[in-house]
Amino acid sequence: MNAWHAAAGGAVAAAWSLPAVAPLSPAVAAGLRLRRTAASGGGVALTFDDGPHPEGTPRLLELLRDRQVIASFFMVGEQVARAPALVAEVAAAGHEVALHGQRHRNQLRLAPREVARDLDRGAACLADVTGVLPRVYRPPYGIFSPAGLVLVRRRGLAPLLWSKWGRDWAARATAPGIAAKVTEGLGPGDVLLLHDADYYSASGSWRKTVAALPRVLEEIGRLGLRPLTASEAVWGRSAPQPSAESTASGGGPAGSSRETSQSM
Repeated sequence: MNAWHAAAGGAVAAAWSLPAVAPLSPAVAAGLRLRRTAASGGGVALTFDDGPHPEGTPRLLELLRDRQVIASFFMVGEQVARAPALVAEVAAAGHEVALHGQRHRNQLRLAPREVARDLDRGAACLADVTGVLPRVYRPPYGIFSPAGLVLVRRRGLAPLLWSKWGRDWAARATAPGIAAKVTEGLGPGDVLLLHDADYYSASGSWRKTVAALPRVLEEIGRLGLRPLTASEAVWGRSAPQPSAESTASGGGPAGSSRETSQSM
């Protein structure tokens, strides 16, 4: 049994019933060259999934602005289409806009052609608003199918999972609990996962994330950790951003040389 079958078999049942599942074990992630931690030492990457959200995203942007912290927002294309001005606001504030797919669907439920279509539509949706193609991708639920990972890398997208998460999507989550989960043992290289929307989780869950974020930011500052973007977490620097016009249909923005460097 190869690593893919071992990883997928244990995750399928949970993926059908939970709004999020734990990231792959470090050993499995390493075997598949899936990055869970930042390449750049001395910093942490703060990431938010599932947006943009008309209430949750602006509240988080305000907190980040007040504390002069950058973050990365892994956005869903179908939500981007509903709030393009908000996406532009996120990008204009200096945060990274990354891809979370066109629809929030588990790759294990999709045929390869459906995964390819989801990636292409989602990337095009983001590029239409920001003018650049996303370079970093996180799959819904943190789950790749075998074909999905190949398709992601062929498109020059770098996979990025996470090392710490607040489980803020859960109905029983509390702001103190979210902050405690994210900051326990926090150190250089961690990639933090939170959510700025409740489209695919418990109703109103973003409010608890907003309430937890000041404590998270306080701990990042106390430890002297530099905020990193998703691209910095993957490459140790900002990724070069091709123009939206440079993408060939179905081929993605990058050639084989970039694909090799992004196969984390």
